[in-house]
Amino acid sequence: AARRFFEGETGVLADPLRRRMEAAAESAEFERAANLRDRLEAVEAFHGEGGEAVSDRADDRTVDVLAAAVEGDTARVARLHSERGQLVDRSRHRLDAAAGDEREGDAAGEDANTPAAVLSAFLAQYYAEREFPDAVLLAERPSDPDVVDWLEAEGVSVRVPGAGREAKLVELALKNARKRGGREDPVGALGERLGIDRPARIEGFDVSHAQGTAVVGSDVCFVDGSAETSDYRRKKLTDRNDDYANMRELVRWRAERAVAGEDDRPDPDLLLIDGGEGQLGAARDALAETGWDAPVVALAKAEELVVTPSGTRRWPDDAPELHLLQRVRDEAHRFAVSYHQTVRDEVKTVLDDVPGVGPQTRRRLLRRFGSVESVREASRDDLTDVDGVGDATADTLRERL
Repeated sequence: AARRFFEGETGVLADPLRRRMEAAAESAEFERAANLRDRLEAVEAFHGEGGEAVSDRADDRTVDVLAAAVEGDTARVARLHSERGQLVDRSRHRLDAAAGDEREGDAAGEDANTPAAVLSAFLAQYYAEREFPDAVLLAERPSDPDVVDWLEAEGVSVRVPGAGREAKLVELALKNARKRGGREDPVGALGERLGIDRPARIEGFDVSHAQGTAVVGSDVCFVDGSAETSDYRRKKLTDRNDDYANMRELVRWRAERAVAGEDDRPDPDLLLIDGGEGQLGAARDALAETGWDAPVVALAKAEELVVTPSGTRRWPDDAPELHLLQRVRDEAHRFAVSYHQTVRDEVKTVLDDVPGVGPQTRRRLLRRFGSVESVREASRDDLTDVDGVGDATADTLRERL
């Protein structure tokens, strides 16, 4: 969808925006920094280098500026929209690069995968059911002359500017078209959304336990959007029913190993925490305590909210960057649960060795006391309060444990 750069006046200076963007980045407010970055790009586009104005309040036309970029079998078209000399909207559109194959003439055959052919296909599709602008500025001439003739017959001025304000707008559109991101590159889209460099390496963290027993943590790794199972790690944590403390211990363990050079893996570009604001705060505390500098966000279950240091956001359900975070989060959860079950089975073995304690009694004991350690510390009377535990079994438990 089109993105509105400004509401109201556009007379915002680049230097204050740049300072605010840098301050937001230093404070790890990634989304705010990204938004400020976009506004800064717009301001610089308006004013250009050396103070040359790109905006022109004397121009009362509506103008669309289009540029296309082709990569393999996909193409992107960037559109800038100007009203009364002010750039107000921008959007990016993904097309099949071979869309021109079905057209006749110059847009067909081997020329279909060129920016000129893509522009021809886009112009025909985009303006078929939309209001025409006064002018369309293009990075290059469309390959199909019939499309140009159609637009000009509708009163649209179609040009490929060579210099001046219009040429600078075309340069900005071309830059946007060539920028990777979106469905074809969810990793790049994630970086853009958070305002960080492309997070090629993401580590996901989760904690699993049963009422504070058999507490474990997982650390999974994704590289360029794919699971890197050889870099998965897991850790037994202190038994306690405190999700925040457990997450702090897990992230601190990873951070301390990284700072000490004891982890043989590269540092990640992004840490993803399974949880909400509390878990994210615990992870950030661990990073601050160890001095390990790594961007970190959280993804809360159920409502699928993305939690960043600058706030909580709901991203579009179909956003590829959200799907990437969900895959990492879900894999961290699966790996943690799997390890927890293994550790829990080890705990079960301790009780299974006690004569008179079967599977049902074992479950009742763990449900009642929460852990083997608590069973060990329980009094004889407390033990016999558990259904299935008589005097003889209580004595055996106290002797064996």
